[in-house]
Amino acid sequence: MDTIFALASAPGKAGVAVIRISGPLSWEAVRLLVGVIPQPRQSTLRKLRDPDGEILDEALVLVFDQGASFTGERVAELHLHGSIAIQRAVLRVLEGIAGLRMAEAGEFTRRALENDCLDLTQVEALSDLIEAETESQRIQALRVFSGALGKRIESWRRMLIEAAALLEATIDFADEEVPVDVTGDVLARITAVISAVGREIDGMNAAERIRTGFEVAILGAPNVGKSSLLNALAGRDAAITSDIAGTTRDVIEVRMDIQGLPVTLLDTAGLRETQDPIEKIGISRALQRASLSDLRVVLVDEHGIPDVPLGDSDLILTTKADLTGDASGISAYTGQGLDHLLSEIGHRLSAIIQGAGLATRERHRVAFFDGRESLERSIQLLNRGPGFYDLAAEEIRAAIRALEILVGRIDVENLLDEIFSTFCIGK
Repeated sequence: MDTIFALASAPGKAGVAVIRISGPLSWEAVRLLVGVIPQPRQSTLRKLRDPDGEILDEALVLVFDQGASFTGERVAELHLHGSIAIQRAVLRVLEGIAGLRMAEAGEFTRRALENDCLDLTQVEALSDLIEAETESQRIQALRVFSGALGKRIESWRRMLIEAAALLEATIDFADEEVPVDVTGDVLARITAVISAVGREIDGMNAAERIRTGFEVAILGAPNVGKSSLLNALAGRDAAITSDIAGTTRDVIEVRMDIQGLPVTLLDTAGLRETQDPIEKIGISRALQRASLSDLRVVLVDEHGIPDVPLGDSDLILTTKADLTGDASGISAYTGQGLDHLLSEIGHRLSAIIQGAGLATRERHRVAFFDGRESLERSIQLLNRGPGFYDLAAEEIRAAIRALEILVGRIDVENLLDEIFSTFCIGK
């Protein structure tokens, strides 16, 4: 492979900038810059020089041997002072070294996949880990990045390989006088995998919610205090507030971290009968988004509950407690009850993610469903007798292929291109 390099830390001025080099010439590039290659995995302070001997920077230099690095190749890292000028100068020198080129987006991670340092689920988890904004997202991404999902899939794959091998052995010895009946052993393995895959499918909705975030809609009549509540919870003026009814026309979104969970609060148009066509559109959008949200906070005042169907999970609160003196109500003006509201939202959303699985993406869902359907067909064929064992074995192999696609054992270039296009250069 080519030797590639790129800025591995965030672009721009910083205290420290890290440039990563990976490939067969990475250590040679370090020798050209600092003169002496340090011992693997022992950081050493060295002066970096350009081809004319001019000092570029004084940096920590770290090298990793093949098989002991993130990519599985020989790797070098230069921990520079974070000046943009220094970064550019060092990158310019690397560009001038024969055999080196700038890395493409996600190319370091792709090499880790190709060198069996990561499986495809770990690659996706690494992307999620980089994008994580809340504690729950970090924990979930780290679980998958550690290889937990890949290990589960590998255990299912081994069980199915054993099941297929038992069937094929029976087919090979079908002409023997006393053929061994392996149906029970095969069925036990298949049903165990179907059950495990089913549990993972059941936990996908909760896992996806952790990854993509929850939506909490704030509903109520005009001027009940929805926008004021949104601003108070967000700690900024995200929505326009006014005494004029119908000020909010479109859905206003604010992203928040509530008890470690990613939550988007939705401020919606006031619910009422109106002849204003624009306001009607706003109310329609409010009801539509609210119907798709994970939780609805319904605000009420002295005029009562708005004319909207309520569900058992809806959180109904009285507002403007600073004016009414209601000790159990909330007030966006004084902050009364807001901490309790955030705690209740976090509690209810946490209940949703109980039993969350490790799979989080639509391609995971498709592969699980395809694999389970193949296994269910294999059971039907097994129950029809030995004459259908060859077809049952083929259905088991189809399920194995579905699992292999999940972890990237089967090369699917279009899928890989799509996944790695979301990575930044340097990762």
